[in-house]
Amino acid sequence: MLLKKRLPVWALCLLFCLSVFTSCSSDDDSNSAPDPKTIVDLAVETPDLSILVAALERADLVDALNADGPFTVFAPNNAAFQALLDSNPDWNALEDIPVATLQSVLLFHVLNAEVMASDLSDTYVNTMATGPNDEALSLQVETIGAVEFNGDAKPITTDIVASNGVIHIIDKVMFPPNIVSLALNNAGFSTLVAALTDSRHTTDFVSVLSGDGPFTVFAPTNDAFQALLDSNDSWNGLGDIPIETLDAVLKYHVVNNANVQSDQLSNGDITMLSGGMITIDLSSGAQIKTSSSQTVDILVGDATSDVQGTNGVIHAINAVLLP
Repeated sequence: MLLKKRLPVWALCLLFCLSVFTSCSSDDDSNSAPDPKTIVDLAVETPDLSILVAALERADLVDALNADGPFTVFAPNNAAFQALLDSNPDWNALEDIPVATLQSVLLFHVLNAEVMASDLSDTYVNTMATGPNDEALSLQVETIGAVEFNGDAKPITTDIVASNGVIHIIDKVMFPPNIVSLALNNAGFSTLVAALTDSRHTTDFVSVLSGDGPFTVFAPTNDAFQALLDSNDSWNGLGDIPIETLDAVLKYHVVNNANVQSDQLSNGDITMLSGGMITIDLSSGAQIKTSSSQTVDILVGDATSDVQGTNGVIHAINAVLLP
């Protein structure tokens, strides 16, 4: 019969102590693991975002940004908020900004998705701020050359990762744009902007299109305007087009009192600001048929379709509409 060897007492004590130490160490590790920090938590810990935190509290948006998300927040730093306050003589502190205005402005800085700096591209993205018909307002992102948001806001620090999204610190508070600002900020509409602001006009198009609306604008691209100029040997620039003709043409691109997104287009006639009619034809894609027998493509799915502003929506088209 074989006898089992017993461990000496000192060895048994050592094993017991090691077992207890390992167990305690494991418990301590699990208890000491830090909780994941939300976007709000990280903003609170960042001294240069203290005014943003105060703004979120005043606008009652803290709980919203503590939710699961994921979110992307373009976070203006303290200098950006101070510049905002300095821009209006009636605003000496955040408390002077109407809560509804502050909510809309802050939500315009938030995307309902996680977008890292490497994911950015030249396009428009939907923000959590809303315009006519509760449509998401569009934020322009430019990545060719310097990265800019909404025309001129620039990133300072990017990819601050939180448990429910990501923060990019920027140098300006961005105001939700109307359709005039959207056109001004897009280099692809520079000829359209030049046409709208031609000094010969008796119609103040900027004032008209800065009104409450809502408006739906079919916006010819720069290439579309160049094709128009090329169609007439006497037209080497916009200044060669009689102003009465240019006025009538521009009014033929605007629908008043309607905010029509591309998925809301339907076959039929639409009365334009000029009083003339266009016909929407969806049988071969989204197209416009004009009273001068043109067939013009609405660039649905392009980055410049469904560009939503505070007072209307823009859709790029590939030709100038002629009444």
